[in-house]
Amino acid sequence: MKSYGQFCPVAKAAELFCERWNALIVRDLAVGPRRFTELKRGVPLMSPSLLSSRLKWLIEEGVVARHDMGEKRLGYVLTEAGREFVPLVEALGIWGQRWTRRQLKEHEVDLGLLVWSLESTTNPNAFGTRRCLVRLELTDQTEAKRYWWFLNRNGQCELCVEDPGGDVNLYLACTLPDAIYIVRGDLTPAGAIETQSLEVLGDSWASHQLVSWLNLSPLTSIKSCRQTA
Repeated sequence: MKSYGQFCPVAKAAELFCERWNALIVRDLAVGPRRFTELKRGVPLMSPSLLSSRLKWLIEEGVVARHDMGEKRLGYVLTEAGREFVPLVEALGIWGQRWTRRQLKEHEVDLGLLVWSLESTTNPNAFGTRRCLVRLELTDQTEAKRYWWFLNRNGQCELCVEDPGGDVNLYLACTLPDAIYIVRGDLTPAGAIETQSLEVLGDSWASHQLVSWLNLSPLTSIKSCRQTA
């Protein structure tokens, strides 16, 4: 990691916080302890070896600590010092929502990040104690990447790359970019349905809980201040 070569506390903090990927690691740990595999899914373009070395560095700096996940391998959690970084990450998100939103470029249309985001942030308790299977069809994708299932039961949402069986209670269909626009807040679920960018079918009890299940970030309510060209 490159150093600014200064004793200034701003420089020292920037060396740690502004290094590529670190803010995203803090972003994902801000919601609670994570396994290595979960962190890797949040930064799909980061190699496992780089993530491993970056976590080791953050542990050495006292920002991240190992955490007992009740499994053979330990997970990771923010320390007190790491939690102080969280408001900075939130401020970056607010600024990004206001000033960086525009039509997505091809390299920003990330399927892996979308399905990981849905699995990790949706609210499986939106359907009460009922088992609810949600099928997402991404209409612009190839057959191998077109269908995704989200099984909600026992307070957890599980991403399935194959049909887990049983009744599908909620069918969603849209393009990958439109799905990202909904998650990012550029397109509301109601607006997407009205413009037929999103098709919603299924049991009425499940359809009525779509917005609650999506559990969109508070950042989605922040309006863009970017001037359109």
